Amino acid sequence: MDATTSNQSVERALAVRNRMPPGGLFFGHEWRISPDPFPLSPALVKNLDSLGRVFLQFYRAINLLHRQSGNGRQPEWISELLDQGKPEPLLRLQNEPTFKNAVPRVIRPDILLTEEGFAITELDSVPGGIGLTAWLNQAYAGNGAHVIGGAGQMISGFSGIFEASAPVNLVVSDEAATYRPEMQWLADQLPGDRFRLRDEHFEDFRDGESVYRFFELFDLDNIPAARTIFEKAVQGRLQLTPPPKPIFEEKQSFALLWNRNLHEFWRQQLGDGFLKQLKAHVPMTWVVDPAPLPPHAAYPDLNLTDWQQLKTLSQRDRDLILKVSGYSEKAWGARGVYLGSDLSQADWSTAVDEAISDFQQSPYILQRYHKPRVIDAEWVDFEKQTVVPMKGRVRLCPYYFVHGEGDQAQAKLCGVLATICPADKKIIHGMSEAILAPCSVAEA
Repeated sequence: MDATTSNQSVERALAVRNRMPPGGLFFGHEWRISPDPFPLSPALVKNLDSLGRVFLQFYRAINLLHRQSGNGRQPEWISELLDQGKPEPLLRLQNEPTFKNAVPRVIRPDILLTEEGFAITELDSVPGGIGLTAWLNQAYAGNGAHVIGGAGQMISGFSGIFEASAPVNLVVSDEAATYRPEMQWLADQLPGDRFRLRDEHFEDFRDGESVYRFFELFDLDNIPAARTIFEKAVQGRLQLTPPPKPIFEEKQSFALLWNRNLHEFWRQQLGDGFLKQLKAHVPMTWVVDPAPLPPHAAYPDLNLTDWQQLKTLSQRDRDLILKVSGYSEKAWGARGVYLGSDLSQADWSTAVDEAISDFQQSPYILQRYHKPRVIDAEWVDFEKQTVVPMKGRVRLCPYYFVHGEGDQAQAKLCGVLATICPADKKIIHGMSEAILAPCSVAEA
C-alpha cells in the first residue's frame, strides 16, 4: 500500500470514528475500525438474502412442533425437552392463545465463514447489535461505501416491525445494559419521540403501545416491569415482540432439525428446498441428554455410546463445541461455550461433566465445529495514524426484520455485521481486538 492510499484509508476510518455519538454505542466497549466495509461475494449475499424466508419458516415450524407435541399430535418428548428447566408460570405464558402464532420479528443468525463455505451456528431472537449495525451502515455510507442495506434500511427495517403509529417502548434490562447506548441512538434516529428507551422498572404503558423486549427470559426475576408487560400483552392491550416464548431462545432447535425421527415433519413444514438449504449449513447438533442408550446403540455421526466417552476423545477428534442451549445467564455472548480442540483434557472433561450434570435445569448441546477460514483484513491505529494488516476469522450477523402478518409476513435482510477477530482466537465474539464493520457486495 503506497503512502497516498494509506493516508486515504486513515482518513476514511477517522471519518467513521468522528461520527461516533457522544455516548458511544456499547457501554464500556471499544473495537477496531476498518477503513472499508467487509466485502462479501455476490453469491454469498444472494444466499444470505434468501435465508430470511428460510429462518422465518423455521421459527414457524418450531412453534408448530412444540404446540403439536403439547397436544399429542407429535411425540411428547419434544415439548418436554424444550420446556425443561423453565418455571411453570413462563410455560403457561408461552402457551397463551395471544401468542399462539407469534414468532420473533427480529431474526439474527450467527454465521461463520469456513473453508467449505459458511456454517450457521445459532439463531438469536433477542440480539444485540441492531443499533450498532444501523450506525455502521450509516457511517460507512457517509464515506461513499455501498453497504448492504444502505444508510437507512436497518433503521426503517426495525421501525417497520411495529404498527405504523403506535408509540414503541424499548425495554432494555440491566443485564443488557451494554446495549442501551446503541438502542438510544436507534430511537433518536426515528422521527418525533415515538420510540422511547425504558429500563426494567418502567410500567406506565398505555393501551395500544408496543414493547420491544430487550431482556432474556431467564432474567425475569430482575425485571419488575415484566409482569405488567406480559399481562397487558396477553390482554391485547400491548403489542409485544419478541414473544415470551422460551422455545425461540433454545439452541436445541438445531438438534431437533437433525433428528431422524422428525425428518418428515421438517420436510412437510419447510419443503425439500428449505430443508436442504438449512442442513447444508447448520452443523450436526446433538442434545447432551445423559439418559442411557441401549448397549447396541450409538449417537449418530459420533460413534459414542455414552456422553462420558466424550472425555476420552483425542484433541484431534475434539472439533466439537459444547454450549448451554438457553434459559441461562451463560447462554449468550461467549459464556458457556467450550471448544474441545482448544481445551486441555482436564478442562474438556470438566466441561463435559458440567453439561451432563446440568441437563435437567440447563441442557447443553454439542455441535460439530467448522473452523472459520483465515481472511485478510485491516484496521487503523489512530495513535500512529497507520493502517494495520490483520489475519482474521469472521462471524457474520445478518439482520432480518419481519414485516406483515400471518402468511403475508416477510423477513427482509437490512444489514450484515462482520466481527473479525485475530486469527489466533478460536471463538469469535465482540472484543477490543476485533474489527466490527458493515458488509458490502464485493465487485465481481
